[in-house]
Amino acid sequence: MNSSIRPDRQWQPMPSEDDTDFIDLKKIWHALWSRKWSIAALVVVVTMLATLAVMQMTPIYRATASMMIETRGNQLVAFQQVYDNTGQLNEYLQTQLGLISSRGTAERVVRELNLTEHPEFDPRQQSRPLIDVRGMVRSARAMILGEDLSDREPLTQADIMDIVTRQFMERTAVSVEGKSQLVSISVSMADRLTAAQAANALANSYIEGQLEAQMEMSMTATTWMNARLAELRTSLQEAENRLQEYREQEGLVDLDGVSTVSANELSATGDRMIDARRQRAEAESQYRQVQAMEGQGWERIATVPAVLGHPLIQQFKSEQARARARVEELSRRYGERFPAMQAAQSDLAAATASLRAQVEQVVAGIERNYQLAVANEQSLRSSFEQNKEQIQDISRKEFRVRELQRDVESNRELYETFMNRLRETTATQDLSTTNARIVDRALPPPFPAAPNVRLLIALAVVLSLIAGIAIALISDFLNNTFKSAEDVEGNLNLPVLGIVPLMPKKQQKKVPHLFEKGEDLRFCEAIRTIRTSVMLADMSRPQKVIVITSSVPGEGKSSLAANMAFALSQLQRVLLIDADLRRPTLAKNFDFPVGTPGLANLIAGTAKVEDCIQTVDSQLDMLTAGAVPPNPLELLASPRFAKFLERVKDRYDHILIDSPPTQAVSDSVLMSTYADSVIYVIKSEQTSITMAQKGVGQLLQSGASIVGVVLNQVDVKKAAKKGEYSGYYDHYGYSEQKV
Repeated sequence: MNSSIRPDRQWQPMPSEDDTDFIDLKKIWHALWSRKWSIAALVVVVTMLATLAVMQMTPIYRATASMMIETRGNQLVAFQQVYDNTGQLNEYLQTQLGLISSRGTAERVVRELNLTEHPEFDPRQQSRPLIDVRGMVRSARAMILGEDLSDREPLTQADIMDIVTRQFMERTAVSVEGKSQLVSISVSMADRLTAAQAANALANSYIEGQLEAQMEMSMTATTWMNARLAELRTSLQEAENRLQEYREQEGLVDLDGVSTVSANELSATGDRMIDARRQRAEAESQYRQVQAMEGQGWERIATVPAVLGHPLIQQFKSEQARARARVEELSRRYGERFPAMQAAQSDLAAATASLRAQVEQVVAGIERNYQLAVANEQSLRSSFEQNKEQIQDISRKEFRVRELQRDVESNRELYETFMNRLRETTATQDLSTTNARIVDRALPPPFPAAPNVRLLIALAVVLSLIAGIAIALISDFLNNTFKSAEDVEGNLNLPVLGIVPLMPKKQQKKVPHLFEKGEDLRFCEAIRTIRTSVMLADMSRPQKVIVITSSVPGEGKSSLAANMAFALSQLQRVLLIDADLRRPTLAKNFDFPVGTPGLANLIAGTAKVEDCIQTVDSQLDMLTAGAVPPNPLELLASPRFAKFLERVKDRYDHILIDSPPTQAVSDSVLMSTYADSVIYVIKSEQTSITMAQKGVGQLLQSGASIVGVVLNQVDVKKAAKKGEYSGYYDHYGYSEQKV
């Protein structure tokens, strides 16, 4: 079994079988720390892009109005049964939320604020997006179906109204504040002033809609009651006519069913006189009220209950109130000469004139009623005196009279009931009440509600940091390369002869001469360690011919071969052969003249050994590749090469052969058959484990004796941070660079 000298590094225990599921946090931390600048760059780039994207976003302002909705109107006096109406209240509020969010309410606000011409809603004023997904879909659909997009009709006003209304409804949010009856109405827009106006308009539109619904219901009820009242009036008149016709036909004046005609007639006449007197008193009372206000103007007369209670007066007063409200509303915005203001004032004057005329007519009617009541009373008094002697016997017709009277009474009661209800409805139909009121009006918001710049940037930072960490961990997991000596030994089952530190970029061209000139103490010590490991690898047989190879080009095998040659030449005589006939580097690294004959010339027989071997030091000779041949493998497989090696073995203690990479060509496999041992070079964190395993396997299959592996270009500082090779060069002062 081959022995080797391992580098002096800190001992670390190997994980046991019980630790197979253990998460190595230290390894994760080092994986992240090694890529800290990449993670930081990703975070910075993503944060900058997110900041630019957020700054390009249009700020959205959210204006909110607060409104209270009650289940029923306030009652001054109410005796009601106490019961739990929480469920009904919730259903009622949900219904009102649906009304506020309805399309009808939204259309009213759109018309009021003229949002169809607002740049934020009008589709004709909106610019096309940078990536128009819908447009691309329409274009693709047109291409598939063969439609002509140029024939599309322009948007009509109805289409624009529909689009704007839907957009406005999407920007509106209505919610109940907790378990209260307060409702929040929010509108989100880029124009903060319009957002506040829209929120307030939405609340007002809901209230106006409720009032209009109540007015409509009241008007419908009034219309129905008027029609029903006309029918009842007709029925009452027919019943009264039948009773009167029967009385006239039979000559009856008795209303109480007395047996004598005279008593009945007198009683009836007396009752009629009482009714007439009462009617005359009522008419006189109304007349006196009007007379008391005479000379104070028709407006004072209109406040008299007898006049004010008239249905037509109420109607004309309502028209006057609406005209006056219109004038007051326009007066806040326009002057007296504005056409709309003048038209409103004309309407107010016309309504006032109509009211005045109607008041005068009602006053005239009251006077006529009073005169008729007086005349009726006098007439009945005269009739009572004249009819005392003209009473007839109506006892046999008493039942019929009472039947007709009951008919009249029932019709009269029903008629009066409807009449009273109609008067109440007419008197209160102009009293606009609603169960909703605005608590807080929406104000223009000082700050945008969206986008939340800080939150978005913070999210971008966090997400980019998470993404960077994930990418770093995935990259480390997928990085199937050799990072340490343990990786080499565990995957290749070969000893590590030494670890060569990574040189700075400014010294990359000087690497083949570093040991020769002794400019870097760490590098020189690493080469000495490898030299010692090679010399002590197998003491049973001499290490005459040593082949140095790697997996792929660029792993530093040629530089290692040159430095190893100088290191061995300090002890014994050495010959360094550049057998990489495809990519020779020895002549270039040591500045041999162009056209210097080398190995290819020697094997081809075009040059002698003395002309090809160049003496560099007293104990070091070099054999360059020479002229690059078209068939390198055939030359190396030639018996002349084997004879040359046998010939020079007597002259040199060690023959180092710089062989081509194993995965590039098969020259190294051929070289290994001539060698006593093979040194396999692996570049730290660059060489794939699979590729190295394949290359080592090819050499072992050919019977090569691989003495060990050299881990080349190791970032010692980075490895020291991970706890690897700590003190590897520091124990003997090799960490200091020679100036």
